[in-house]
Amino acid sequence: MSAKLRVGVVGVGYLGKIHAKIYAAMPEVELVGVVDTDPASAAAVAADYRCRAYGQAEELLGQVDAVSIVVPTVHHLNMARPFLERGVHMLMEKPLAPSYDEARTLVALAEKAGVIFQVGHLERFNAGVMALAEHAADPRFIEVHRLGGFVERATDVDVVTDLMIHDIDIVLSLVKSDIREVSAMGLPVLTEHVDIANARLEFQNGAVANVTASRVSSKKERRLRIFARHAYYALNYIDQQIETVRALPPKTPGARPEMVHERLAIEPKQPLDAELQAFVHSVRTGAPPLVNGHTGLQALRVALLVKEKIAACQK
Repeated sequence: MSAKLRVGVVGVGYLGKIHAKIYAAMPEVELVGVVDTDPASAAAVAADYRCRAYGQAEELLGQVDAVSIVVPTVHHLNMARPFLERGVHMLMEKPLAPSYDEARTLVALAEKAGVIFQVGHLERFNAGVMALAEHAADPRFIEVHRLGGFVERATDVDVVTDLMIHDIDIVLSLVKSDIREVSAMGLPVLTEHVDIANARLEFQNGAVANVTASRVSSKKERRLRIFARHAYYALNYIDQQIETVRALPPKTPGARPEMVHERLAIEPKQPLDAELQAFVHSVRTGAPPLVNGHTGLQALRVALLVKEKIAACQK
């Protein structure tokens, strides 16, 4: 594909504006237009990035090869369906949908259309996470903390589908085993939805993950720790760096293993830039996306199961 890829962005709130900015800076992309129900928002973004502003998503049909859907989760299926039915490649922000059935419908529509369908789990493109995928073989215990202060954005969903789903997706990608048992607890604090939650995921291969997410904490913390056989990995999501501890074979018979501490050489990068670049690459080359529809569907299934467990505890 030599001509520029024609791209549109549906929804230019906080995150959608960034999608538009990144696409506009790509030399191989033509940002055709942005869509928002707020005419002033659409017009402002369109003026910034020299594209057209639209009030209805359907106005982009026939003008774009690919689109980012960055609207509230409840509108994902309605916004996406016309584009998928017209064979438009799509990056769908996570979570896929508010229900498993709607998410499954989205994946089925994308498969029928034969398009690239990437789900926006941008933490997969965190340089530290990508390094863990290469180095942390056979995790036995994973502990994750994703804590932050309250912001008004994304209060239409709970902390599980807003934040924890990132770490659920990453844990599933690292363990590569079916889940045997899920237990969870969570509470609403400032909204009508669960604002702080903890989940324990037990896998068929014996691995265990303990995942905590909060949007009502006083301090920001985003860390993932992995205990593997003869090795420990600690990732700081924010600076994208990994500290490791390895047990090396003893130098003399009967001695204890030697513990070696090191910091992996990782070059940080902006995950959203990397995610959109990967999406454009997949569309232009046909390469399968790192996070496809089935991957997003699996993460949503587990997130919904965590929510069910939390709801059962609150009765």
